[in-house]
Amino acid sequence: MIHAHDSSTASLNQRLESLRAGLDLIDQGFTLIDEQLRIVAWNQPFLDLLDFPASMAYVGAPFENFMRYNAERGEYGVGQVEDLIRERMAMARAFTPHDFERIRPNGTVLRVYGVPVPGHGFVTLYSDTTAQHRQQRLIQDHTLLLEARVQERTLALSASNQELRQTLAEKEAMARSLRQSEARMRLITDSIPALIAYFDVDRNYHYVNRGYQDWFGLDTSRPERISAREFLGNATYEQIKPNIGRALAGAAVTFEYDVQAVDGSTKVARTTLIPELQGDGNVVGCFELTFDISDERRSRQLLAQAQKMEAVGQLTGGLAHDFNNILTVILGNLTALSEQAGMEPLFDEYIAPAMDAARRGSELINGLLRFSRKQPTEAEVVDVNTQLHHVERLVSKTLPGTLSLDMQTGATPLLVRMNPNQFQNALLNLILNARDASNAQGRIVVDCLAQTFSTAEALPWHLLGGNYVRVRVRDFGSGMDETTRSRAFEPFFTTKPVGQGSGLGLSMVYGFVRQSAGAIDITSAPGQGSCFSMLLPALDALAPLVPAVDNAAAQTPASQGLCLLVEDDAGVRQLVRRHLLELGYTVIEAENGVEALDMLLRVPDLGALVSDIAMPGGVDGREVAREALARGDIPKVVLMSGFAPETGQPLPVPLLAKPFTKAELAAALQQAEQR
Repeated sequence: MIHAHDSSTASLNQRLESLRAGLDLIDQGFTLIDEQLRIVAWNQPFLDLLDFPASMAYVGAPFENFMRYNAERGEYGVGQVEDLIRERMAMARAFTPHDFERIRPNGTVLRVYGVPVPGHGFVTLYSDTTAQHRQQRLIQDHTLLLEARVQERTLALSASNQELRQTLAEKEAMARSLRQSEARMRLITDSIPALIAYFDVDRNYHYVNRGYQDWFGLDTSRPERISAREFLGNATYEQIKPNIGRALAGAAVTFEYDVQAVDGSTKVARTTLIPELQGDGNVVGCFELTFDISDERRSRQLLAQAQKMEAVGQLTGGLAHDFNNILTVILGNLTALSEQAGMEPLFDEYIAPAMDAARRGSELINGLLRFSRKQPTEAEVVDVNTQLHHVERLVSKTLPGTLSLDMQTGATPLLVRMNPNQFQNALLNLILNARDASNAQGRIVVDCLAQTFSTAEALPWHLLGGNYVRVRVRDFGSGMDETTRSRAFEPFFTTKPVGQGSGLGLSMVYGFVRQSAGAIDITSAPGQGSCFSMLLPALDALAPLVPAVDNAAAQTPASQGLCLLVEDDAGVRQLVRRHLLELGYTVIEAENGVEALDMLLRVPDLGALVSDIAMPGGVDGREVAREALARGDIPKVVLMSGFAPETGQPLPVPLLAKPFTKAELAAALQQAEQR
């Protein structure tokens, strides 16, 4: 005969075993060590993630054994094994919380998160952050394992019931042991940075850990009073309800959804439901495991955006070279035509509009190059607070009286090495976009602050850990849906009516931020406004930059001489040759870099070299310029480019961007002579 107390003890034991089985299904490694640094509890993923032999793990195993095993196989880098072990054992004895990542010799990035458990020891979680995309497959495998283990535990519990009938003293001792184990298991699950719960087939909760209190402010001591519909809200609950039905039908499911936390923040949650089956195959309940994957989703979105922008940038760079060569020929010949006698009657009506159109085409290409981060930038040390004040003065008079600009700056300088003009243009673009999104009503908030990111915190932004300056532009207007937000930085994408926007504003903002070694992100939802966040590396986080060449106009150089012109495009070569002749140079020509190198060897007394950068044949203009500089007797070396990716250390010569005028060519030659 089984007394009521027997049934309670069996249920308690079953719950304990089920929780232990559930821990083995978590894709994170788990260990609990006691105050003497001995293993008390662990799970199989711990052994799998760190490639430890199963024989090493047993209750009471010294944690130093695992340290030694790692040190001897090179997990901690180069050094004396005993020194490496001693250093890590000293850290372990401190029992201080930690959260860091390290790269294993096989390339796996391992996250280690540990917290003390008062009175019991130290809990540590190990996560393979390089394998998140395989999580679904692992969950399916774990489901099969859970079903087998539930059946195994059911048979074991049935056999245990016979043994528990022996004596009342034995039953009381077992009950006390189980209660202590359940208390320890609750302490462990409360320390795990996840939401863990169990509900029965009628969707009534029987267990919830402390994560539910942290996220939703629930009383975890009374799980039977908790309603998922109430703490999630009707809309969210209806969204995930089909997944709950599938789990209660016997299928393991994993799904993602947005949820509102008690502190008002919106989290992206990933929940896995594992059904618990009886021996006859009927579902009696579900284990629930939920993680906050907000940073993971943001990281995926930023990576996808960066890859898309890089592809568009590569296409832009490929088009820029040929297009700028075409514009060089058009603009140069139009300029020459305008200088001919008798052209005055035709200038205003025919020549000037064509020249303006060519210049607009050049500006368009330069804008695309700034977006794709292929355009050299002139960087200098600036205070972001000062730049915000400059922009405030520029834009305050252009905003309507119904829209206020709240510019929040601090007294402490926030120094960044960047191009100040491009930063001001980027900020103006964001403010004007906020004005349009607000329908000229309400308020625009701009602020800046210093932030320090650890390696883990910077990872979702695809940045390195360090010091950054964060500039935010927030409006309270119409906001964006997910489709618009994901395409906002694409060139020529705009939601404005035809003629009211080129679609390049945000593209150039994106290009400036990325070229400044920073990152940009958008937080927005329909009807809730938008917030653009620019992260720019603080001055002490940047390596020195080489200032770009000043291509200001100058007077025609007084000296004359023999000039070697290197250009593969015949039209451009003809135009530049005419410019050089008009500037007083005698010109010899080369069609490619190979021919130019041969001429440098054979032709003495060269007074100047003017060479394109990107050319066929395997020898580009940089190599020709380096050879000319190495000769030491060519006083003027100038490079031209419609587009050329930056490679290696910049050469100490002027870079003339196509298209250019004769005066700009003369200025570049004069600048080269002054170096």
